[in-house]
Amino acid sequence: MKILITGITGRIGGNLAAQLVEQGHQVRGLVWPKDPRVEKFEGIDLELIEGSLTEYADVEKVTDGVDVIYHLGAAFQGGGPFKDNDYFEINLRGTFHMLKAAQQRNIKQFIFASTDALYAKYPPEGMDEPIREDAMPREPRGWYALSKSVGEEMCYGYWRAHNLPITILRFCLVVGAGEILDFRQFYLSKLKGLPELSALWHGEERLLLLKDMKGRSYKKHIADVRDIVHGCICALNKTQAAGHAIQLGGPRPFTWAEAIPYLSQRLNIPYQEAILHGTPTHYEYNLTKARDLISFNPQYDIIRMIEDAIAYREGKTINVLPTE
Repeated sequence: MKILITGITGRIGGNLAAQLVEQGHQVRGLVWPKDPRVEKFEGIDLELIEGSLTEYADVEKVTDGVDVIYHLGAAFQGGGPFKDNDYFEINLRGTFHMLKAAQQRNIKQFIFASTDALYAKYPPEGMDEPIREDAMPREPRGWYALSKSVGEEMCYGYWRAHNLPITILRFCLVVGAGEILDFRQFYLSKLKGLPELSALWHGEERLLLLKDMKGRSYKKHIADVRDIVHGCICALNKTQAAGHAIQLGGPRPFTWAEAIPYLSQRLNIPYQEAILHGTPTHYEYNLTKARDLISFNPQYDIIRMIEDAIAYREGKTINVLPTE
């Protein structure tokens, strides 16, 4: 099968490409001239075509002869700086170009990368019930989330009007090799500017077991990059997933009450509890739909991520995907 990946130079796109090639697929990648990180593909048998999502002639060229499209390319919050106009041109016009070309070429499957930034997952009291993608309304804030929300609507429009078999994958926060050890909300040195934490800082690093005003440990649902790539692979050729938005995430959420004592022991950094005022981090996802529709089976919980991150930093050979 011939598969096109936009955003192929990103961490998800690059590792997805390598796995698809390993499975015997022909892979083509659209390489944005402003992000030409192609050295990672040395020794991998794939086709790279330089072009921009904002130029329809480039999109026509790169979609010619392909069976499936993974549309991962986008201006995103962590890859900037991007201006509001960039989100419009790359994420909206670019997605329109991809959908138009896919419809004209009778693409067998169009997989669109979306985001959990669509949800209002930080209410004043935190989330008590797991988030379900078909029950939680989209309430995007900011240009990135808005552009992805409109992108989803364009996908649904082509599904309804042209029977284009689209599948939407909503990514949560994606963490690469070693990155969990630098997670900002774990460290007093990175949060010491907050009024309720400033008095705790005495010049020595501490980990923070954060709690909200109700005394609940902070809770968050993220994913290792390996699980997100696995989810992308799982979606391929799943006809039952056509017309659906599917949330991806790690095998389970984690709480600070679980992660911080464990991290403290492994890094030999003391920790202390701290209560934060204001809006807490307290949410998780119900992944039933991902498991039922695409047989998604994530493997990397917070403990395994910490252990692999430590091993990665120590230079040990383990099954991790590169950060970039």
